[in-house]
Amino acid sequence: MSAGNLVKVWDPVVRIGHWLLAALFALAYITGERGSEFHAYAGYALIGIVAFRVVWGFTGTRHARFADFLHGPRTTLAYLRSFAAGRPLHYLGHNPAGGWMIVLLLAMLVMSTWTGLETYGAQGKGPLAVGATAEPAAVQLVARAIAPAYADDGGRRKVKRRRSPAERFWKELHEGFVNATVLLVLLHIAGAIVSSIVHRENLIKAMITGYKSPAPRE
Repeated sequence: MSAGNLVKVWDPVVRIGHWLLAALFALAYITGERGSEFHAYAGYALIGIVAFRVVWGFTGTRHARFADFLHGPRTTLAYLRSFAAGRPLHYLGHNPAGGWMIVLLLAMLVMSTWTGLETYGAQGKGPLAVGATAEPAAVQLVARAIAPAYADDGGRRKVKRRRSPAERFWKELHEGFVNATVLLVLLHIAGAIVSSIVHRENLIKAMITGYKSPAPRE
């Protein structure tokens, strides 16, 4: 299917999933420090969409599949060299650099939501809710090691609820993965803007309409 000199590349599943992930991650990030139930609900929704996107990456339309945009080191380096030279190789779907960014973002979202579930479970909530004694020995050991860092706040803040060592452990991991995801999101946005300029096509608009140019623009 085409529209003028454009061709349909991104199917509705890819486009809607892309923007839902962006909106839900933003909601989860904003509500993370407030203990809001919206934070947990956003996390559950993120898990579902990421899982569906992974399945769609194997069963979906041509350009939605991982096989279409995941390339080896040689191809990826060749693309990066052409990009740095100002004449990037053209790919109708995701370019090699963008493809690997997608994998990294999905992986970070998986780790962020998993550690979020573990944190929620350590509070006795959610599907991973367990007693403190049920935590793996390794988790308990590391949790006790970092516990002193939380033992004394110098009276600078009020603690409404005493967190268990396990909860502190998972919360630290969760925040680390979330911050790494934020960094990747910022790189992704910057990459989309720079690529739009270098490729001379609006990649953000393409993820809205689903249409892209079939050939590089001169």
